[in-house]
Order: sequence, then structure tokens, then C-alpha cells
Amino acid sequence: MKSSGQELAGRHMDCGLEIYDRGWQDVHAGGSGCGCAAVTLCAKILPKLKRGEWKRVLFVPTGALLSTVSYNEGQSIPGIAHAVVLERMEG
Repeated sequence: MKSSGQELAGRHMDCGLEIYDRGWQDVHAGGSGCGCAAVTLCAKILPKLKRGEWKRVLFVPTGALLSTVSYNEGQSIPGIAHAVVLERMEG
């Protein structure tokens, strides 16, 4: 995003890090998986949209398409992401 002129600093969050209190938990990389995205969406993002704190969110949960053999064969691990725009509707 940065190389295309889009600055995300202060506007980006990592769901895997959001599920921890990094002030007192030494987690380094955070969690992973669809559970982190679901928990962060339901516990943090949707309530902020509902209260009107945020008007629009681009939600892009990512994941690895893991295979039981690709790592052992030295192959790259493909990833997947679905972009969903969530907007607060006034009315």
C-alpha cells in the first residue's frame, strides 16, 4: 500500500495483535487464523461502527492455504484475502 502512495499508519490494525493486551502480554507476533478476524470484527469493529465512531472499514482478513506437504517440499505457501467494505448507514 505504501509503495502505491497509500499511508496506513494509524489507520491499520492487525487482528492477531488486537486480541492481546500488548502492554503486559509478551506475544511478539500475535495470533493467527480466522478466529482472530472473527473476534476482532465482532468485539471491536462492529461496535465502533454501530456507535458511529467509525463510518467505513475495509476489512481484509488474510490466511494461509496450508498444505501438509508443501512446506516439506520447499514450496511457497499461498495466501488468500477477501476484502469486505463495512459502512455505517444513517437512518
